[in-house]
Amino acid sequence: MSSLEHHRVRANGVKMHYVEAGEGPCVVLLHGFPETWYAWRHQMGPLAAHYRVIAPDLRGYGATEKPSTGYDKRTMANDVRDLLRVLGIEKVAIVGHDRGARVGTRFVKDHPDVTTCFAALDNIPTKVIFENMNAEVAQAAWFFLFQGVRDLPEALIQGREELWLRSILTNWTYNPQALSEEVISVYTKAYSQPGGLRGAFEDYRAWREDLSQDQADAIKTFGSCPVLSLWGADYDAAKMVDMEAIWRAMAPELQTLAIAQSGHLPHEEQPDQVTKALLKFLGEFHTGK
Repeated sequence: MSSLEHHRVRANGVKMHYVEAGEGPCVVLLHGFPETWYAWRHQMGPLAAHYRVIAPDLRGYGATEKPSTGYDKRTMANDVRDLLRVLGIEKVAIVGHDRGARVGTRFVKDHPDVTTCFAALDNIPTKVIFENMNAEVAQAAWFFLFQGVRDLPEALIQGREELWLRSILTNWTYNPQALSEEVISVYTKAYSQPGGLRGAFEDYRAWREDLSQDQADAIKTFGSCPVLSLWGADYDAAKMVDMEAIWRAMAPELQTLAIAQSGHLPHEEQPDQVTKALLKFLGEFHTGK
């Protein structure tokens, strides 16, 4: 990890923290919830042997600023687009997990001229979740609803961040011991800082805008953009839907992979398998030209 460089720049009006390594065509790694750039610690080194890898903290997360607005996925995708502009990057492969895959989805739709390929890790699109909401879905997606409430989640969780994170992370992994105490401590520190909870929850509170954006261009696919949909085969929410069918409806040029003995965090639970899959996918489609 010593080769990683930490930087801060202002992009789209927000001071963004990002971590960078390697040289070559650019790959941007977008983390999910409840993580930060650190979620990609296993992938950054191997990918950096071939690519310029950039892993930002998304708006509201980690060491990036936490404004009160701008958490709809179009704005968050524009954060990433402007970061690339500031850095002088013209073409990019996008890899996103969970919330980062939602940002990535909007990025690919809004900025197809910049994107060479897109990998979405363990993500059920917002539109699919809310258009199929019922008691079973609500139980599985309880955090969507709870964290979308104004103010109350912060009041209940502040001072108990470690308990909250440990419950989520251990329940979302196939092996409840998959994440070490050190890893849980890193995330606890990030979400215990001023605004750390609010930023993440504002991401969820933007669901109405996100849904509206997704419905507005629902018939628009990713076209010829190659897409890899990868998910944890043992994540309960993923078992409730047909992940391949969901993503094939959006991505005509689709590859899929279910990672065995993995829950919602395949890049952390089965990092070698995920890194291998990403290297293969990027090697096929991402030249950066």
